[in-house]
Amino acid sequence: MYKISPSDLTFSWDGCKYCFYLKVKHNIVLRGPFPGIFTKMANLTSEFYLGKPTSEISLDLPPGFVKLKEKFVKSAPISIPGAKSQCYINGRFDAVIQFDDGSYGIVDYKTSEAKDEHAIFYSRQLSAYAYALEHPAPNALGLSPISRLGLFILTPDRFERMTNNDMVFVNKATWMDVPRDDEAFLALLGEVMAVLDTPTPPRSSEDCGVCNYRNSMQEFLAR
Repeated sequence: MYKISPSDLTFSWDGCKYCFYLKVKHNIVLRGPFPGIFTKMANLTSEFYLGKPTSEISLDLPPGFVKLKEKFVKSAPISIPGAKSQCYINGRFDAVIQFDDGSYGIVDYKTSEAKDEHAIFYSRQLSAYAYALEHPAPNALGLSPISRLGLFILTPDRFERMTNNDMVFVNKATWMDVPRDDEAFLALLGEVMAVLDTPTPPRSSEDCGVCNYRNSMQEFLAR
């Protein structure tokens, strides 16, 4: 039974399948620290929009309000045809919107440039949250139906001084709808399980900095 983090399906899986294999199958993780400033910015954004109407995020969204922030999800076991093992989704979303029609939307807050390719890149991650909420494990958070997925992107635009001690980065806000494709998501899980069910890890990516560091250290210690 493998635990799959929604974020692993973007950065880890596409980055280096060798590192992905070690992390998911053997809980071996070698990575640098995540800059605390980005965590702080995400927390401030989540707190600000909690309880706000959807119109505060985008006028293109149906009426509703931001109901939840930073909650963990856990799916029921997922069986993939042909796979020897099972997996489940486990992770934490940024925010959930409750629309007036009774459906829900998942929002991921980003501080970055707003690029069209982000919608496809983060589709796996947001689809994983949606699947877990609609197919929760016993006693886990469940919400259904999930009718909307999207990115709320803040892009620093300029710097302003408010007082002697208070300065602000003024951001441009962009709402970006993210397509949901459960068929593609489950097909991806099939590829993931095929890799995890093999007795040995796949080859590392040539441009993987972690693997290159690991190999350099092994060569150094072998001298």
